[in-house]
Amino acid sequence: MTETPVRLLLADDHPVVRAGLRAVLETEPGLEVVAEAATAEEAVARAAHGDIDVVLMDLQFGKGMNGAEATAAIAARPGAPRVLIVTTYDSDADTLPAIEAGATGYLLKDAPPEDLADAVQTAAAGRTALAPAVADRLMNRLRTPGTTLTRRETEVLALVAGGLSNQAIGHRLHLTEGTVKSHLARIYAKLDVDSRTAAVATATSLGLIRR
Repeated sequence: MTETPVRLLLADDHPVVRAGLRAVLETEPGLEVVAEAATAEEAVARAAHGDIDVVLMDLQFGKGMNGAEATAAIAARPGAPRVLIVTTYDSDADTLPAIEAGATGYLLKDAPPEDLADAVQTAAAGRTALAPAVADRLMNRLRTPGTTLTRRETEVLALVAGGLSNQAIGHRLHLTEGTVKSHLARIYAKLDVDSRTAAVATATSLGLIRR
């Protein structure tokens, strides 16, 4: 009796990346790529058909919904497939929203092919599959909760790094300017800095926000 293959959906806006993932995964026994999606919205719609076991999801798509939002939309449905994030980004600003959204695993695109195949099988079984760098970061967050930034603080600091003013950040995140300043004060205290520039530099070097 042959084992039923794990059915995969590849969601990435780069055709070359999808082709590369397909080439790697289709050489693995027990894995079958049944569909591809070039946008997060397509991935959400295709994942609802009921014939997908694991979605390999990029985090950044050109326009519209991002990978974390798509993961949340997929995971919210009963009997949903597992979502394995496959991305180039490993900062807290990327990993935390995706994991909070319900991703079963998080892998980096430079992972060896055998690690990718193992992660897919692990996710299909409902177990967590994390890239070593991501797992280390999450463990450090648990060990030193006082020095790690909350998801909201990470969002604020990422927008500071993007050059936005407190007023613009407040508008983007639907916060008052006073609340943004409070977040920044806590960020400065946690990172032991006294300026926006220093906060961005320190957070980047620690991998809290994207380089």
